Amino acid sequence: MAKTTSPKTLGNKGGAPRINIGIGDKDRAAIATGLSRLLADTYTLYLTTHNFHWNVTGPMFNTLHTMFMGQYTELWNAVDPVAERIRSLGHHAPGSYAEFGRLTSLADAPSTPPKAMEMVRILVEGHEAVARTARELFPVADKAGDEPTADLLTQRLTVHEQTAWMLRSLLEE
Repeated sequence: MAKTTSPKTLGNKGGAPRINIGIGDKDRAAIATGLSRLLADTYTLYLTTHNFHWNVTGPMFNTLHTMFMGQYTELWNAVDPVAERIRSLGHHAPGSYAEFGRLTSLADAPSTPPKAMEMVRILVEGHEAVARTARELFPVADKAGDEPTADLLTQRLTVHEQTAWMLRSLLEE
């Protein structure tokens, strides 16, 4: 017996139900694309921060090792809500190194670990870049009336701007 599907449930590939959350298909796609960039930036910054945690040396070792651990833990905890928001909008979240590499605005971590203060400078630039990525998406989410995404972006902006400020303060002489 052939399986029949109601036209009301068709919409996405694979017979997935249509999504009617008050945000149009084009807006959901644009927001999901922006969130995918944010996810890639966040994951790339997570990986760089974790790398620096493992490889930091010098007189500030204990301070930076501990600080980087707090930062990479926060970043690790941030990737899931971003990916789940993409899924809530009816799109697939990127999840491979190849996809992240294509989507991110951040450079990969240097293959040779830099000196401690260069690590701090790289992380400042990374947090600023992630903040810019989040900020670029904000008007798109706002125009579409996507309050959950706007709230998520506000939270991410707060973390990245504050972390950049704290790291930047270490660079002052």
